[in-house]
Amino acid sequence: MNTQELLIADENLATRKQMADLFVDAGYQVTAPASVAGALNGILKKTVKVVLLSMRFDELLATEVIPLLKQCNRDLTIILVAGELPLALLRKARHEGIFYHALKPEQPADEEELRQVVKCAFKKANKRRHNDALSDE
Repeated sequence: MNTQELLIADENLATRKQMADLFVDAGYQVTAPASVAGALNGILKKTVKVVLLSMRFDELLATEVIPLLKQCNRDLTIILVAGELPLALLRKARHEGIFYHALKPEQPADEEELRQVVKCAFKKANKRRHNDALSDE
């Protein structure tokens, strides 16, 4: 069972609950704050390694939130979960440092991509943490 903490940053309460249920059932420790301030708390404490971020959160665009999150923790792995986006907006999000852009699941069958991406994101975060520990020795 995973004990990694996943943060879900989506301004839609129903979506936060749906995704939280999905990942709690998968064994992750999930935090789903309603505001950017709430999200920053776990990120500043460096307990959160992976974030699922919607295109809008707390009345801000993801492209405004990503640099702020990365300033708090440069090793944070951010997965943008949104529908289809204009190419310019997706490029900007990639430039700001997202790990992956996943389409927002519309039905249960669509959730598998998100599960796999989160699993891969935690593998990457754990590998980075392991490599950092080795370089400190």
